[in-house]
Amino acid sequence: MNLHFETPNLILRPRTLEHFEACLRMDLDPEVTRFTPGIWDGGQWHRDFLQSRMTQDFGERCGYWAIFAKEAPDDLLGWVSFIPFDAVGPELEMGWRLVRRAWGRGVASEAARRIVEHAFADPEVERIVADAHIDNGASLAVARKLGFRFTHDGEFEGLPSRFFEMTREDFHQQTATG
Repeated sequence: MNLHFETPNLILRPRTLEHFEACLRMDLDPEVTRFTPGIWDGGQWHRDFLQSRMTQDFGERCGYWAIFAKEAPDDLLGWVSFIPFDAVGPELEMGWRLVRRAWGRGVASEAARRIVEHAFADPEVERIVADAHIDNGASLAVARKLGFRFTHDGEFEGLPSRFFEMTREDFHQQTATG
């Protein structure tokens, strides 16, 4: 994947191993990974997981994008993803994670909106899913702001989660109404 995107305020570049250390530092903030299953301590599991996600080929249009502000194009703000659900599918999933200093500024919504547009530009994509821990109000708000519809509460890796979806029809209705 070599797709770069810009939004009014952001640059989205494919996330690669050059972003490893910055992503590792982001994950080491316990507030950033508070609602995310895993052992985010910089240990072997964490490093292996991060490296595998950075090097895995998720397909031509899927992947992770590193997020940068246009005014600071070398300062990683986080990432946004469009990959098979839990990296195996068959459903396609959106995700996002930001450094704490980028919270509350609309960065996740702006970056993820651009990737939603990218996803639905593919005529094969009929539906995208997203999920967040039931207590992660910020991520739940991003999903709603993007136009994802709540489908159900359940569990993801043993944690209480809220699940959402967006269909191609939902997306086209949103873009038609502004």
